[in-house]
Amino acid sequence: MRQTSNPESTQREHIPTDIFASADQACTGIADAICELITARKTAGKPAVLGLATGSTPVRLYRELIRRHREEGLSFANVISFNLDEYYGLTGEHPESYRRFMREQLFDWVDLRPENRNLPDGALPREDVLASCRAYEEAIREAGGIDIQILGIGRTGHIGFNEPGSSPESRTRIITLDSLTRRDAARDFLGEENVPRHAITMGVGTILDARKIFLLAWGEAKAEVIAQSVEGPQTDAIPASFLQKHPDCVFCIDEAAASHLTRVRHPWLVGTVEWSPEMIRKAVLWLSRKTKKPLLKLIEEDYSENGMADLLTEKGSAYELNIKMFNTAQHTITGWPGGKPDADDSHRPERANPFPKRSLLLSPEPLDDIYCMGGTLHRLVNQNNDVTVAYLTSGNLAVPDSEVRRVIELMLELGEERESVDDLKFARLLERQLREKGDFGDDPPEVRRLKGLIRRTESRSSARLLEIGSDRLRFLDLPFYEHGRYRTFQPDEKDTKRLIELLREIRPHQIFATGLGNDPLSVPALCFEILRNALAASQSEAWLKDCYIWLYRGPGMEWETHEIDMAVPLSPDEFENKIQGIYQHQTQRNQSPNLGKDDNGNTWSLASKINRATASSYDELGLAEYEAIEGFRRFDLNR
Repeated sequence: MRQTSNPESTQREHIPTDIFASADQACTGIADAICELITARKTAGKPAVLGLATGSTPVRLYRELIRRHREEGLSFANVISFNLDEYYGLTGEHPESYRRFMREQLFDWVDLRPENRNLPDGALPREDVLASCRAYEEAIREAGGIDIQILGIGRTGHIGFNEPGSSPESRTRIITLDSLTRRDAARDFLGEENVPRHAITMGVGTILDARKIFLLAWGEAKAEVIAQSVEGPQTDAIPASFLQKHPDCVFCIDEAAASHLTRVRHPWLVGTVEWSPEMIRKAVLWLSRKTKKPLLKLIEEDYSENGMADLLTEKGSAYELNIKMFNTAQHTITGWPGGKPDADDSHRPERANPFPKRSLLLSPEPLDDIYCMGGTLHRLVNQNNDVTVAYLTSGNLAVPDSEVRRVIELMLELGEERESVDDLKFARLLERQLREKGDFGDDPPEVRRLKGLIRRTESRSSARLLEIGSDRLRFLDLPFYEHGRYRTFQPDEKDTKRLIELLREIRPHQIFATGLGNDPLSVPALCFEILRNALAASQSEAWLKDCYIWLYRGPGMEWETHEIDMAVPLSPDEFENKIQGIYQHQTQRNQSPNLGKDDNGNTWSLASKINRATASSYDELGLAEYEAIEGFRRFDLNR
């Protein structure tokens, strides 16, 4: 469902922005516009000219267009396409080239003629690039200009590969990629060092020449840059902000990507609001942060001077609201994430009974578990809960070949030492397959299996630090992941069935999961959708009626304070134990863009920075001071 808004609530927005309940709903509307264009141009005997984007964002749109081609007869015979960009230095056969991406995601499935497909050439000699870029601009003009331009947006605010510093007059050119852009692409390239440093891109001016523009964005990772682009000033620091100049540009985003827009994040600043308990909590905690006052020190002038006078009129005095919100925040804090036995649980986030609980932690990939809730996991184990950690995918796609070569060398040494013909034969098979596939070829099954085993050993090493036995670890290796790769994953009933079997075996009293609000094609989001399907299939089962579902954020993220329903404080020793557990995942030190780095280039310290920041946010509200806090949000199955 498309979310409508009134002019008052969007008064700070300089670009029309439509918020949809899901990426699929947004893509349906954009596909309608493309179909109407193609049909109208065909009737007029003219071609429809489309500007196309790459990356995970437009994949669902392309799948919808393919569906319409197959099932509804939509023809692309009269379409001319121009792609936004291409990595420089990659041939069209490279698995991460955008030329190959377009073949796999759209061109191979529809009747768009090869001669009408235009993409920048990333394999040209450097001295030929300038002439090629000029020819690309001329080809667009000769085609009559772009009718509809599809865009995504990067976390730097780039459109195409127009990084910060790009001017609104820029044209197609070669550009140096920002370090954040390269870090975000690190997983696809099996390491940041493998990501090209340059790309060829349409310029901002080229994009602005399109007659109509749709910008798509999914997931909370894009929320901040969307708000900056839509509500902030036009600036080359955020190239997408120049879309404010365009007379017919629409941002089509999901609810997660919209979460930093003022009408969503701080609606009391742009109009009247319905003061639900959730909205009151959100507003009052925001007011405490803005005024830099503890909750119990807020006064009525603070409310009235910050757009919340009607809250006092409707709900009572500042004194009453302050105490209520203080108590609400305080009651989220618990040192017993599995519930404290024989205790009054009327103000605790988890029930006292049953105890001990059967606790199931679902980790989309190895490392997500300890990175996001390692301290809580350790508490659950030490408090005698029956804990199971289930790794939903093997994570083998994120293991660089260098790690496999190291293991193969060990296997060869052992084989020679033991004079084992079979061991040596298998190790040499792996060695040959690794060599034949090259640096970026698809892994043969044996190599991929070995990479999965490497990640299993890291998970077991990490679990030992949390005092979790190997018998409490489950490696589900869901089929969608084992038979796919990033941006091509398509889960089906086999994945759901495997998770249903685990749920029925364990019959958990509490489930810890993640993925809500992530990009819909990301592994966490796909795993969360599989969980929702599995829970829907289990609705009639008795165990589910007594099961709490707790959501943790993914690596590099945390819930905002007003979203936290259970806050688990960690002692300094517990916190250090968690960091040491994260460190066991050695293959991921340069593979996971969400792990991030601090100002000193330390990859692992971002986890400690996040957990300490959550503790500080509670301290600033006037609550107890803790070393670190891990936060969880209660999930309503009926949502």
